[in-house]
Amino acid sequence: MSSHTDDDEHNAVMITLEPKAKNLGDNFMVRRALPAIEKRMVGPFIFWDEFGPSRFEAGKGLDVRPHPHINLATVTYLFEGEIFHRDTLGSAQAIEPGDVNWMNAGRGIAHSERTCAELRATGSPIAGIQSWVALPEAHEESDAFFRHHGVGELPVIEEGGKIVRVIAGALYGKSSPVQTYSEMFYADAQLAEGVSLPLGAEHEERGLYLTAGEIEIAGDRFEKGRMLIFRPGDAVTIKALTPARFLLLGGANLGPRHIWWNFVSSRKERIELAKEDWKTGRFGAVPGDDKEFIPLPDL
Repeated sequence: MSSHTDDDEHNAVMITLEPKAKNLGDNFMVRRALPAIEKRMVGPFIFWDEFGPSRFEAGKGLDVRPHPHINLATVTYLFEGEIFHRDTLGSAQAIEPGDVNWMNAGRGIAHSERTCAELRATGSPIAGIQSWVALPEAHEESDAFFRHHGVGELPVIEEGGKIVRVIAGALYGKSSPVQTYSEMFYADAQLAEGVSLPLGAEHEERGLYLTAGEIEIAGDRFEKGRMLIFRPGDAVTIKALTPARFLLLGGANLGPRHIWWNFVSSRKERIELAKEDWKTGRFGAVPGDDKEFIPLPDL
């Protein structure tokens, strides 16, 4: 993971995406980078929301009521706070900073994400990334599963002012234990001021999402809240101009996907079937959170 510079890097950043603000309800705001008009996907990543840093007042919290997914995996990764996950498989799991909640929707699952009663009583901070990973066509209808990986399970590279945690896939010679179905990488990188981190060109599609600080790539400066898409085949060196934190993401291009509400699929007709399944209750109830749900939107 040694640093280097490369004269060919001047065109390394192909696209810079500025996330769009979205209100998920109750004035809970997120910044959505994917999908974008300029770039629908980065490797298998088809959806990317950043939320926080913010703080829930006492008596308030996150309330994402039960809702369905198909043909994708949802990935929750926190910087601050806690979210409690429940799903139709009976999973009930809190996620804390540095952990991974990975839910493979496959042929269909519904889940909820909320703030637990104890934290709701006192108020609590929240900050993190919610992303969706499309599944290869051969695995779109795979069995649904939910896996929690604690922060201690994820490999970390720490040297010379760099801390890189491999969330999923493989990077810098380290592999995450998270079960995935396509060649991909997802990592959380923190750099001290003045430190550089190279990103090789071995992956077909590569991106970076800056959550804190300021970085420089091939003489261009970038501030937090930007997603950078790198040109295929170009080696990249990321230099921290201030202490910086960013997510590295990408992998193999899976081909085009259709996205409608919470449904992703390579087949439009599969999304139509999922709509009917949610309307008619065929996804099933979420144990411990079966009193309400998000109805199918009238889009």
